[in-house]
Amino acid sequence: MKRLLTGRAKPGATREQTERRERFTRARRESLRPDSDEIIVLYGWHTVTAALRNPARAIHKLLVTENAARRLAEEGVPRAGRAEIVRPSAIDERLSPDAVHQGLYLETEPLAAPDVEALRDGIVVVLDQITDPHNAGAIFRSAAAFGAKAIMTTQRHSPDATGVLAKAASGALELVPLVNVQNLARGLAALKANGFLIVGLDSEGDADLAALPLRAPLALVLGAEGKGLRQITRETCDHVARIELPGAIVSLNVSNAAAVSLYVANRAIATG
Repeated sequence: MKRLLTGRAKPGATREQTERRERFTRARRESLRPDSDEIIVLYGWHTVTAALRNPARAIHKLLVTENAARRLAEEGVPRAGRAEIVRPSAIDERLSPDAVHQGLYLETEPLAAPDVEALRDGIVVVLDQITDPHNAGAIFRSAAAFGAKAIMTTQRHSPDATGVLAKAASGALELVPLVNVQNLARGLAALKANGFLIVGLDSEGDADLAALPLRAPLALVLGAEGKGLRQITRETCDHVARIELPGAIVSLNVSNAAAVSLYVANRAIATG
């Protein structure tokens, strides 16, 4: 039975048999999806344990393997007693084949997020149509490490705070609020109204980020890989800055650029 649920055809299977097996696997996975669109899925050790330690997370379903349950008990992870012990295949069936779940699967509700008008201090990271969940998750992790107050993005053209993004964030979703706005330019205007300095990041920016008179509250705006900042976003920024690099490559992956810019901004604010 376990082989039937993997979606992998036996050696020598005909095309018809392979297609039938794939259809069965898709149907099986559909039947195991959460019942409500308001439920999100988290998996992986750091992601799920951070969520379990967050009392603001509402737990709907927690599946763990025997080994994971033993480790949860050893580390005294709260609310682990609500887990249902399952075989690893029961979690495999609910996730994509490349998902590394480490024996933990959680169905929960999204965390409540503040309105953009409530953001009034510190550093906010703004994502302009960054759709890759790995990059977005890595940015969440850097934002948590450098004490950012929030990450702001649009409701469309952005990945959901679940699955791959949550795994890449490694627990940072519990530490940095995600603020969704319908229109990014209006969201930036709301930050400006609250006194934020708006600085866009671009490898061809006019100013060196480290040379700008940075101060809090500050919004650092990052654009998608390849596309960069959209024109309307650039026009909304007070400055468009570059990160000066000493090597032959003059641009960074967007998640690396986020980490470097957060470091530069924190240092400037602390010493300024």
